[in-house]
Amino acid sequence: MSRPGRDDSPDRLYTLTGGRSGAGPDSPFDLVTLVVAECEPSPGMQSEHAAILRTTQAPTAVVEVAADLGLPVSITKILLSDLLATGRVSARHPRTSAIPDPDILEQVLVGLRNI
Repeated sequence: MSRPGRDDSPDRLYTLTGGRSGAGPDSPFDLVTLVVAECEPSPGMQSEHAAILRTTQAPTAVVEVAADLGLPVSITKILLSDLLATGRVSARHPRTSAIPDPDILEQVLVGLRNI
């Protein structure tokens, strides 16, 4: 059963990824990884790659990129891995910057106690 407006046939997805079925074991991407474009789309670029670069001008989660493209997350991760390998996007997990250094927290606590 096919949904209207979507062309996610296996043949098309195979073509988009060049036959790859996974982003690789060292892929930094999960559903909430934030992706940011490091450049503008260039002429001749695969249309899905260009769409990703336009979508990720501001930090955008992988799941949001997949929804914008109308592609499965697994396929989106492969396309993102291509862009990451060429330096066209950067990726970071939101938790890596959300956890403050324990030493800084201790210094803040000491400072608050001294007030």
